Order: sequence, then structure tokens, then C-alpha cells
Amino acid sequence: MRILFLCLGNICRSPAAEGVVRRLAQEAGLVLDLDSAGTGDWHAGEPPYGPMQAAARARGYDLAALRARQLVRADFDRFDLILAMDRQNLRDAARLAPTGTRARLELFLNGETGTEEVPDPYYTRDFDGCLDIIEAGASALLARLQPPQ
Repeated sequence: MRILFLCLGNICRSPAAEGVVRRLAQEAGLVLDLDSAGTGDWHAGEPPYGPMQAAARARGYDLAALRARQLVRADFDRFDLILAMDRQNLRDAARLAPTGTRARLELFLNGETGTEEVPDPYYTRDFDGCLDIIEAGASALLARLQPPQ
């Protein structure tokens, strides 16, 4: 399964989701192809935002090697699932999606964690709260992807 996590600038929420899901999937023995992107290009080539990296590092997630990039049309054929952190990014991705796209577009959170959107800590400044939500969402996602036993 190939999964792309999507937020606005690809420096907080989507790289954090990529890092969290990557580690939890490895621990669960799941093989996933993961990446992240932003709907905007403001931070292309930059590492995740410093405060997000620090909060993630404190929980054992290393985001340092990740670099921001913008969502491109080819992503809709490369990935099976594109998971947006909020409704606006979901709408923006849907507008870019080619007809007959392979990828399913969904919200990262589907209400299983009590909410459907991951607040942007770049604006809220609540990096730990954002990681709490992402960890819960990652656990719910991996539970859905686990093969039946």
C-alpha cells in the first residue's frame, strides 16, 4: 500500500503523520510506502518546521531527513491513498486530481478519534496536541490496514 499524507505546507502535520505512521507500521510489521506533500509550494525543499521536529523527537520520531514538496498530478497515480489533514486540503487535492485517478482521497482522521481534522500547529502553536491527534489517527489507520487474523 502506498500512502501520501497531505497538509498545506508540508512542514508540520503531514511530515509528522508520515514519521509516526512509518514507525508504528514498522513496529506492527506492516510494509507501507509512505510520503508526504503540501498543497502549497512555499516550503519546497525545506525540512519540517523546527518546533514540530523537536516535539516529534521528544516522542522518538525522527523527521530530520524529510523535505517538503508540493503535491503533483503524478501523485494521484503513484499512491493508493492520499490522506488530507483537513477538509480544505482535501478539496484542493480533489481539484487537482485527474479524471479516473487511482488514488482514493480521504481525510486522515475519519472521526474515529473524535474529530475529522488535524489543527495546524504552525498557527495554533500546539505541537504536542497535534502529535496526540496524529498518533491516535495513525493507530486507527493501521488498525484498518492490518490483515485479518
